[in-house]
Amino acid sequence: MADVLPVADRARVRRAALGELRADRRAFIGVLVLNALAAAAGLAGPRLLGAIVDTVKDAPGRAALASVDRLALAIAACTVLQILLSRQALRAGARFGERTAARIRERFLDRTLALPAATVERVPTGDLAARGTTDVTAVAVTLRDAVPEVLVSCVQVLFVVGAVVLLDPLLGLCGSAGMAVMGVALRWYLRRARAAYLAEGGANSALAEELSATAAGARTVEALGLQARRVAKAETAIEEARRTRLRTLRLRTVLFPAVDVSYTLPVVCVLLAGGALHQRGAVSLGTVIASAIYLRQLAGPLDNLLLWVEHLQGSAASYARVEGLAMVPAAGPPTTAVPAGGRIEVTDVRYAYGHGGDVLHGVDLDVRPGERLAVVGPSGAGKSTLGRLLAGVDRPRSGAVTVGGVPVADLAPDELRRQVVLVTQEHHVFHGTLRDNLLIAAPAAADTELRAALAAVDAAWADDLPDGLDTALGAGAHSLGGAQAQQLALARVVLADPHTLVLDEATALLDPTTARSTERALAGVLRGRTVIAIAHRLQTAHDADRVAVMDRGVVTELGTHHDLVAAGGAYAALWRSWHGTADAPRTSAQGARPV
Repeated sequence: MADVLPVADRARVRRAALGELRADRRAFIGVLVLNALAAAAGLAGPRLLGAIVDTVKDAPGRAALASVDRLALAIAACTVLQILLSRQALRAGARFGERTAARIRERFLDRTLALPAATVERVPTGDLAARGTTDVTAVAVTLRDAVPEVLVSCVQVLFVVGAVVLLDPLLGLCGSAGMAVMGVALRWYLRRARAAYLAEGGANSALAEELSATAAGARTVEALGLQARRVAKAETAIEEARRTRLRTLRLRTVLFPAVDVSYTLPVVCVLLAGGALHQRGAVSLGTVIASAIYLRQLAGPLDNLLLWVEHLQGSAASYARVEGLAMVPAAGPPTTAVPAGGRIEVTDVRYAYGHGGDVLHGVDLDVRPGERLAVVGPSGAGKSTLGRLLAGVDRPRSGAVTVGGVPVADLAPDELRRQVVLVTQEHHVFHGTLRDNLLIAAPAAADTELRAALAAVDAAWADDLPDGLDTALGAGAHSLGGAQAQQLALARVVLADPHTLVLDEATALLDPTTARSTERALAGVLRGRTVIAIAHRLQTAHDADRVAVMDRGVVTELGTHHDLVAAGGAYAALWRSWHGTADAPRTSAQGARPV
């Protein structure tokens, strides 16, 4: 069963968001100041308009026209100033958001690369991909766009309400009471939104996992006639994604109508109360009009604010999923100890995948430097699991796997690569040039070393590439076949130059002719090194110095090929089954001498 990546709680997300603000506090304070100034400039218009009304009402005639002209000119000047300040505020906010979004993307990439290899292999690929694309993008957009917009709207709302209260406290109280509907609706929405958006994000990840798994295994699905089953699973995932999406939509159908009503109620309350107070001479007509215009101006920032509040719920769920990577247990700091020699010792090792039962049961093994050891046994015996432990990919549940007296899994990545390298049937061609793909194993290697590594694995095709080492590989560029990609992976091994290689059927995907030439080339390159070959072809065992036979997670036999055949045990039965009764090397391509 696949592991599930954790999701951060509210407190962790809050700390992460505050940390982003502190990381660029000067820019953040600048955005606040600019927004405050822009909002203050916008407050002058309604107040001056109220003054125009009172001037015309109380002093009709030519004298009033001069005052109206001056007040109108002041309104125009304040409007221009507000536009300029708002533009600068949005620009500063956007720059702040872009820098913050870049930090989040870089940190997510760093955390992903720092995940233990075993964790990456066991978590759903779709979940990790969705967090790195959809969720990171949602957080980045929020920090780039939502933060400036929310700041502008919050400052405008506070200033407008404050302006109404300063004009007349009673009218301000009436306007605030009219906004109570919005507060109740928002509280109802926020109590339900986070869980709903987290469920929607999880459903989208599950859907992405189903689609990617089906696309990756399309040939297998077609060959085994599994189309109906895969379609059914995809439809189930789609239905769950649709159900969670509808849940968040239903929340919005309650919030938005309540918000629309709350825009009108404050204005109505102020007009009713202001009319009554004006009749009694308690307030001027200009004050009532200015207060109504102020509250009407709330529609824009409140609408913008609540739209972003709705968006922030989805973004908060995305942020929780992004920050969840920080909660994955770390492998611990690498040891600074340097292995004393290349002797590999496996002592009473037990290992289990996840929460399942042990697949290795007290394995003991001692591999001498320069030895060629073949590990054989039936499928499911634990051979590949042992290979992963020997290469430091996984850590034993109990017992120890050491190289030169130092636990393999505790070595720093660079030191581990110098000690032990695992080569499997799986390989990857990274998007970039051929040179980039090779420099992964040896960043300081010169071009002559890169070409020598390719020649060592008989990758003659590299000389025919249109741009040589600068030929772009990967999607949308030059495509390598399975055999060529495998040779590229083996060339990386040559460049890494480890003293021990763990080969888990590393040449299995090569065609017979290419396999023979590659194995002959590697035999020369790896002479004098320790080679642990996890083999399904028993010819590998025939040519090894010693053979370890595994069955049901334990080493049942250990010795040379001839000694084990003479002993008449499990290995002898395997040999007779694979080779017949003749104890001689095969001459077919399948029996080509391996490394």
